[in-house]
Amino acid sequence: MKPTIFITATDTGAGKTVLTALLAAFLRSQKVRVAAFKPVCSGGRADAEKIFTALGGALTLDEINPWHFRAAIAPVLAARLEKKPIARAPVLAHLRATRKNFEVTLVEGAGGLLSPIGEDFDSRDLILALRAAPVIVAPNQLGVVNHLRLTLEALPDNYRAQAKIVLMSPAKPDSATKTNAQLLGEFFPPERIFPLPWLGKQFSLETVLKSPPVRRTLQKLF
Repeated sequence: MKPTIFITATDTGAGKTVLTALLAAFLRSQKVRVAAFKPVCSGGRADAEKIFTALGGALTLDEINPWHFRAAIAPVLAARLEKKPIARAPVLAHLRATRKNFEVTLVEGAGGLLSPIGEDFDSRDLILALRAAPVIVAPNQLGVVNHLRLTLEALPDNYRAQAKIVLMSPAKPDSATKTNAQLLGEFFPPERIFPLPWLGKQFSLETVLKSPPVRRTLQKLF
């Protein structure tokens, strides 16, 4: 089966889109035919547009992001406001049909692992239905070890065994930034924990991908 990687997080704003775009651009640089999706967006399409740029035209914006809503609230609520409820079946059908033409598929969820995306599903449901390998993104700051342990506990054992963690460095490290990976390694295999440096609010994918530490991390995630 062609690999599918699902990028989820401990919470909204953790850095899922940054990682998805980096992975997509990195795989393209390795001549891998990669598809990347943010199937459901609320509060605009900025995340999907970043993925569109990273893919270099491999998919249209509407293929990357078929369901999008204006209100900057949970997608399930934003969809209800527009009287366009989202069901799991069409989302899965779109992802399965489109990924057939690619070697690797990246799917970015919305919010955290258990944040409701549609009327009957969340990111965990999509991970299981797609048989995807989960990558959990989290901000490398005080409190993240608890958030990550709770997120990992919510995954079935066989998916937890495949999971990888990316700790996104903040602009201003706090007292826990340097020690989180080590502490988390007491509860989760250290070789599956990857820190990423602060990349800046605005950054060029091309420039960031020239960084050896970033490239090494992306290679290990794939």
